[in-house]
Amino acid sequence: MEKFEVNILGCGSALPTTRHFPTSQVVNVRDKLFMLDCGEGAQLQFRKSHLKFSRLNHIFISHLHGDHCFGLPGLISSFDLLGRTSDLHIYSPKGLEELFAPLLGYFCRGMGYRVLFHTFDTHDAAQIYEDRSLTVTTLPLRHRVPCCGFLFAEKPRLNHIVREQIERYDVPMYELSRIKNGADYCMPDGQVIPNSLLTRPADPPRRYAYCSDTICLPELIPALTGVDLLFHEATFAESELPRARETFHTTARQAAELARSAGVRQLLIGHFSARYEDETILLNEARQQFPNTLLAHESLCVSVE
Repeated sequence: MEKFEVNILGCGSALPTTRHFPTSQVVNVRDKLFMLDCGEGAQLQFRKSHLKFSRLNHIFISHLHGDHCFGLPGLISSFDLLGRTSDLHIYSPKGLEELFAPLLGYFCRGMGYRVLFHTFDTHDAAQIYEDRSLTVTTLPLRHRVPCCGFLFAEKPRLNHIVREQIERYDVPMYELSRIKNGADYCMPDGQVIPNSLLTRPADPPRRYAYCSDTICLPELIPALTGVDLLFHEATFAESELPRARETFHTTARQAAELARSAGVRQLLIGHFSARYEDETILLNEARQQFPNTLLAHESLCVSVE
């Protein structure tokens, strides 16, 4: 199965602690890297995770709070110091380019590559990225500022060739592309070999959903239904529900209830409040509602399966 992994670079919230870095993740799809949010220290954690800077060309910023984007200027500068020449694409709600233009103009003048900013609407879901194997769609969230999550979805893959059958019927190599796409094979004597004998179904496409920061939104359930891995913020324990509502955040219990209602395969919680020196309380509350829950931590790598 092709690589589809989520690497946690930081899973803390706004206030710094000695335990966690601010929010940042890297999604690795077939060794093509995509960054989700870029809090302070993201480039350091990137190095610690043994990921390659040269494979990162797309960064998605969920919203314009500092703990989700203060790491960008340093990362952009480091790329230039490393001699980068390929374009860097940054996707965000409106306003990021205007905020960072003075910083980049002062510290990153004359760079050897271009930084291209792309804005998206935070009110309606929309596809904002596509390549041969993947699409990225926004997930409108509700926070104190305009905010979106992101849904990474593999495209359906071609059927797998059954090598033994190809050899048995002496199928020429130039026919394999058609057969992978579902065609039958017509032998020189006119006999038709059905595709079902020559191939086996491809693995089902996988999906990863990223939701941070937001109040709990039941209206997300249709978009999240059946995803293989859901990351959802769990800033507070249930005892702090009033504070969660006040700050437009989610409790661990609420995140788990949402995962259960959407029928996701696995839940990963993060964006922990600095008040918790031990996040086990959050994990336990989530697992009471949704047992297949993981606790995010720096350097964690989770396969999307």
